[in-house]
Amino acid sequence: MAKARIYELMFIVRTDLAQEKRDELVEKVKGWVTERVGGTFDSFTRWGIRKLAFRTQLNLTDGDYSWCIFRADPDKVNELSGLMNVTPEIFRYQFFRREDLEKNEKKKTQNITVEEPVKVENSEQTPIGE
Repeated sequence: MAKARIYELMFIVRTDLAQEKRDELVEKVKGWVTERVGGTFDSFTRWGIRKLAFRTQLNLTDGDYSWCIFRADPDKVNELSGLMNVTPEIFRYQFFRREDLEKNEKKKTQNITVEEPVKVENSEQTPIGE
């Protein structure tokens, strides 16, 4: 098993679906990440319905956006991409590997140093002012 990597995922769900169906689909994607891919979420945000920059081939002008950061095994992330491809209600998605977050995390763990307490030998001390 390879070391878990940090990924960013943004996906857009069709807005011609009922709100309950969109919510179910978002929960389904969360389940894919945790159960099928074995990933864990660092953050998950629903941006809600937003206008698209252009009309799509499906004649859609807006979409229900969701964004998340998750950790997963790189070998299994392709499975998640395949699941997104066969789900027609998700008409756009994009994965990014977040190497910048991985590097920042690595730096933080390297900068943590544990200082050992200094031993003070029991020597005769003269009081101050004498």
